[in-house]
Parts: sequence; structure tokens; C-alpha cells
Amino acid sequence: MSWSIPLGRVFGSEIRIHLTFLILLAWIGLASYAAGGSAAAIDGIAFILAVFACVTLHELGHAVAARRYGITTPDITLLPIGGLARLSRMPEKPAEEIVIAVAGPMVNVVIALLLILIGARLDPGVMANVEQPQASFIDRLAGVNIFLVVFNLIPAFPMDGGRVLRALLALKLGRRKATEIAAGIGQGVAFLFGAIGLFGGNAILVFIAIFIFLAATGEAEATTMVERARKIRVSAAMVSSFETLGPAATVDDAAEALIRTTQREFPVVDGGGRLRGILTRDGMIRALKATGPGTPVLNAMNADIPLVRDDGWLEPALRLMQEKEAPAVGVTDADGRLVGYLSHENIAELMMLEQLDWHGQGRAAGGRV
Repeated sequence: MSWSIPLGRVFGSEIRIHLTFLILLAWIGLASYAAGGSAAAIDGIAFILAVFACVTLHELGHAVAARRYGITTPDITLLPIGGLARLSRMPEKPAEEIVIAVAGPMVNVVIALLLILIGARLDPGVMANVEQPQASFIDRLAGVNIFLVVFNLIPAFPMDGGRVLRALLALKLGRRKATEIAAGIGQGVAFLFGAIGLFGGNAILVFIAIFIFLAATGEAEATTMVERARKIRVSAAMVSSFETLGPAATVDDAAEALIRTTQREFPVVDGGGRLRGILTRDGMIRALKATGPGTPVLNAMNADIPLVRDDGWLEPALRLMQEKEAPAVGVTDADGRLVGYLSHENIAELMMLEQLDWHGQGRAAGGRV
């Protein structure tokens, strides 16, 4: 995620903090200082850091559970409204999704129980006013963890409770229909949170509502795309008319091709027609700024490009692109020669046309873009 700073790696996941989180810390510190001086400011900042440590452990719970099913978590980003664990792919089996979704809140249950064992009290008055420093630090922290459990188990997709709901519905209705229902509920809850936040003057609740709505919409669209991709051949989706660059080409050659064509990425192909890598427009710009137009494309390209066969299905190619965080996927024939490539942009265009039943259902079986 852009505007985020890496803090380190835990269990194979990079922990990142979004710059807006630092703004939240500054705001909490200044507000607490104005209310009670330096002691209150220190307490306020320490409490927020403790809360987000619990949020990080919550997200790591998802990551550890996902790893059990062979799903990696490249990074976890801390935002002012909570944490976001980015899985390399979503679990396909309902039972796996339930385990991964519940793992996060269960971490908060364990934290709350540990705090109770060392003396924390779950006073409803404290839980309703956790920002008040009059209550003890551990009482407030235990209350926050209970709140995180209850809040995350609300059956509003894409929150943890919504994912459990989607998994249960998928057992009877299939993943696509279950996602549509769960996402619809999530969008409804987002509107409710937004209204409460607007009329109650709670800006954080409004931001949470926006996040839930956008995330629910995005996940529903992604699930629909995966379902459609299972019925489309790679050869029907790939870019098959394109210009390539040779291994001896420079970034200057690529810049000329960028102006001459409508391509945003250029495959670098050797004399045998095999893919060496892909030079993206962003990579080209970075090289021009850093080392100039004479930079060899081999030094500026992305060499870690996954390959798929042209007679395969599109869904595994999409999964490869997501897991590898690659800008494109190369498509080869039976002899390993490059015959096309898939990019995020051309797949999005294809899916838009598929929603409009472009050329009828027969298009998915064998035509080309």
C-alpha cells in the first residue's frame, strides 16, 4: 500500500504503518496534552500504541491461520481505522475461510483473558469510555479487545463476521451468490455506520463506513471476475498484438515505443522468442530519472514474470499474477515461445465486456482480444 512505512517482518509478513496513523498519534497526543498535560499525552499515545499492537496480533492471527492452508500474507498495514492483512489469495473452501476469519477475533479473546488474569476488570462503564484515563490502563485495554471481538464478528462483509457468513452461505448457494449476499449486507451496514457517524459527528465511524462499503464492493467484483475467469481460455483474454524489445535495447528505445504505440508494458524477448522480463511504464520512468535513457532494459525490467500456456484457463493465471504481485503474466505456446501476455488493464477491459455479454457466451471458449 502506498504512503506506508515498513517496520519489520513477523512470521513472513511485512508489518507496515500508514502515514495517516502517525497523524492519528499526533492528534491523540495534542488532544490529551490539552486536556491533562504531558502525563495525559504520554498515557494517550501509549494506549493507542497498545491498542494497535493488539490489532497487529489480530491480523497476525489471520496470517498464521492462512499459512496453514498454503496462503501467504505478504504484508499487514496499520491504518487509523484498524489493520489490513493482505492475503496472497482468498481461501476457496468455506471451512478454510471460517477458520481464517475466526482466528483474528480469537486472538483478541486470548488477550482479554490474559489481561483479566493479571487484574483487569470488564466494567461496562469503562468499556463505554475507554478514552478516559481515569480508568486503569489494563481495564481499558481489555475493554478494547472485547470491543474488537464484537465489532469484527458483525456479519457485514468484508469484516470477519461477514466472511463467516459468506462461507456458510457458500455451502448452499455457491461462492458467487454467497459473496453477493454478504457484500450487500456489508454495504447496508456501511450506510448505517455512515449515517450514525454523520449525524453523531463521529468522523472515524464515517471513514470505517466508507472502507466497509468500498471493500465489500471490491471483493464482490473480484469474486465475480474469478468465477468468469474459470470459463475463459487464456488465449481469449491475452494481448496477442504487441511490440517487444530485444535484450540489447535501451530505455530510450522503450520510450520511443511508448510514444509510438498504446502499450503500457513491453515484453523483453530473446532471439528464441522466450520472455526475459517485462518493462513497465513506471519502471521505464524510474530508470530515466535514475540512470538515464541509455540504461539497458535488462536493468530496468521486471524479470520475475510468471508464465502460463495459451491453452490453459484464465483463473490460474489471475491467481499467479496476484500471488507474485506481477505487473503481467507471459503466455507461451507448447515450445515455450511468447505468444501474448495478460495485464491488469486488459483483463479489466475483458471483464467489462463480458458483463455486457460481448459476442455472446461462445466468445469465452476461444476468441482473442
